[in-house]
Amino acid sequence: MAKTRTSDARKKDAREKIELGGLIVKAGLRYEKRALLLGALVELSLRLKSDEGERARLIAIGAEAFSNDDR
Repeated sequence: MAKTRTSDARKKDAREKIELGGLIVKAGLRYEKRALLLGALVELSLRLKSDEGERARLIAIGAEAFSNDDR
């Protein structure tokens, strides 16, 4: 039983990482250096903690990008 839970947790974790990687590709950043991507994400994390307006602005941009995929 414990092995099943561990296996399920590992599968869930792997799936989440695959989906997050897909977002990098969707954003057109597939070939950027990993250090740049991590730096950008760290910077974004700091901005989101201090600016709710920025959060809302970026959500709108992301929602638009997802809706454009359906065409």
